Amino acid sequence: MNTMKDHTEPEPQKKEEEPATNLPPTPTPQTPPPVQQHTDPASPTVATTPEPAPISSGEKAMAKSSDPNNPEAEYEVHLDGRGFGIGELVWGKLRGFSWWPGRIVSWWMTGRSRAAEGTRWVMWFGDGKFSVVRARQKLLPLSSFSNAFHQPTYNKQPMYRKAIYEVLQVASSRAGKPFPSCVSNDDSDSGKSVEMQNRQMIEWANNGFLPSGFKTNMLINFPINATQLTLRNAYEKWGLILNSHTFFLFPERLVYEVRQKCRNIEDICISCGSLNVSLEHPLFTGAMCQSCKNCFLECAYQYDDDGYQSYCTICCGGREVLMCGNNNCCRCFCVECVDLLVGPGAAQAAIKEDPWNCYMCGSRNIYGLLRRRDDWPSRLQHFFANNHDQDFEPTKLYAPVAVEKREPIRVLSLFDGIATGLLVLRDLGIQVDRYIASEVCEDSITVGIVRHQGRILYVGDVRNVTRKHIQEWGPFDLVIGGSPCNDLSIVNPARKGLYEGTGRLFFEFYRLLHEARPKDGDDRPFFWLFENVVAMGVSDKRDISRFLECNPVMIDAKEVSAAHRARYFWGNLPGMNRPLTAMANDKLDLQDCLEHGRTAKFGKVRTITTRSNSIKQGKDQHYPVFMNDKEDILWCTEMERVFGFPVHYTDVSNMSRLARQRLLGRSWSVPVIRHLFAPLKDYFACV
Repeated sequence: MNTMKDHTEPEPQKKEEEPATNLPPTPTPQTPPPVQQHTDPASPTVATTPEPAPISSGEKAMAKSSDPNNPEAEYEVHLDGRGFGIGELVWGKLRGFSWWPGRIVSWWMTGRSRAAEGTRWVMWFGDGKFSVVRARQKLLPLSSFSNAFHQPTYNKQPMYRKAIYEVLQVASSRAGKPFPSCVSNDDSDSGKSVEMQNRQMIEWANNGFLPSGFKTNMLINFPINATQLTLRNAYEKWGLILNSHTFFLFPERLVYEVRQKCRNIEDICISCGSLNVSLEHPLFTGAMCQSCKNCFLECAYQYDDDGYQSYCTICCGGREVLMCGNNNCCRCFCVECVDLLVGPGAAQAAIKEDPWNCYMCGSRNIYGLLRRRDDWPSRLQHFFANNHDQDFEPTKLYAPVAVEKREPIRVLSLFDGIATGLLVLRDLGIQVDRYIASEVCEDSITVGIVRHQGRILYVGDVRNVTRKHIQEWGPFDLVIGGSPCNDLSIVNPARKGLYEGTGRLFFEFYRLLHEARPKDGDDRPFFWLFENVVAMGVSDKRDISRFLECNPVMIDAKEVSAAHRARYFWGNLPGMNRPLTAMANDKLDLQDCLEHGRTAKFGKVRTITTRSNSIKQGKDQHYPVFMNDKEDILWCTEMERVFGFPVHYTDVSNMSRLARQRLLGRSWSVPVIRHLFAPLKDYFACV
């Protein structure tokens, strides 16, 4: 039986949703609240979510009109025993998104048509967008806070934190329990104050809204009298918000229309159902909206400890995901996407298959409405190479230097690691006049000293390097580095981002790059390279690009080695965008990297990190090697071959296996750096 990864704790079985042909569904009573969801929504445009104004008792009587043309008649309809009246604070669920706090609003506030029977218009906290949501199973009262609130998403998503803050501000105000905030003129202190206030409100909500408990007046209805606020005024009041919103129809309805050939799937975001699309989905026939594009950029190369993608390949979300049974594939597909696009019951059929080959590695290209693009590899590469929302002037190009004028290269390597840069330069035959390295890891320094026989001048912590030092050691022809990724990678739920923790070490690279650049009037060739993870927040990537004044290229080492290792590279090296081509001596299969008598169970291994369990592969966490009829780990010499290093390169100082893996897990892939450095042979002296 195929394994299905559940992104939540077990929850009571839900009833199946009505098929698309039966929309809208017949409403049923509210089901028990599900537990936490592990789905991260895309970060939408920020907008305010104002609190509706209460009305007088006289106005309430007027709102009871049964006139169907009266916009307030909707309020009466919603008091039909199904709950969720206008003004109520709720948790809502859209396919591919987390449970998200919102407020039930009237249809006229959205500027669109009435919601169908059994559905409600919801205005989401945090971004102010509107969606039609089914009352059955897709809406929960705010009192389900302890079940619906998801701490990992709160840690990772600024928009989710904003939404939680806003809904609890409203709830506490309605409950008569305000949480005073500290006033500060300092931005950092103000941010800490807001975070502290938010933690207090979350604790209050998780503990049952003590001391009085959750009361109905906390989600009391606030209808607005149509005679006092006309639709024209409503549009004027909400126009700013309405003009910036993406409108979500039921994905089921859209899929039904596609099946009936009433709508083109290329006009629909197959990730979320939005009609406001901006580009084609890189893997499957269909489109993608801007929010889902940002989510895809962040999550496409994010992997769990089992080696599989953290989120669905289609929507980058999903509560329950199907894991591909192909040992060389690490993709997941959520049950909702499979049943919606492939067909009802397709997920259950996939679960029964053993092994189940997913829609990316299956023999067919077409599965229902899910059609794999024939050219998806090039589209995916193009997607990451052209995902930039910032335009910069082209980097300065240097003409190749005449052979007789070429001189040895002078290198400044920041966050040097185990001297991969120097190793590649020597392998390419480029003469190195000076190699200055900033590194603080003693094991890394030991490897560099031993393997390069003292050719490296180590200068300690990058934060201690000054302009005077650069002038003393320079001039430099090449500046390279890759700052620590722990606080940038979205795999880390407690990451601090670009401006805190180790993330801000990027600015040390930026500072020293600026100091090392040639002065005005000096036209000698000068090159630089900065590396970091692909799985970083879109805003962090945008800020790094803004400081470095160029967009990155994405290179995955799987094309030239036996391991997956996708990384962003910023720089001005010639031909960074050229296709990545394997050389004759590159070891592309894991079997080529193993010692005699050992058999590879996989063609390629997933990204090797500093964590010991990153060696395990697949949903069953198998070791990647078979020897003497038993599974075995990768030996250190084999890991070195996977990364392209010479055998025993890290075998110094009686270093343990785990210590050597940590060094390799932080290093660059040698074939990738060789690919990037190769054009330098036209500029510097070679042996």
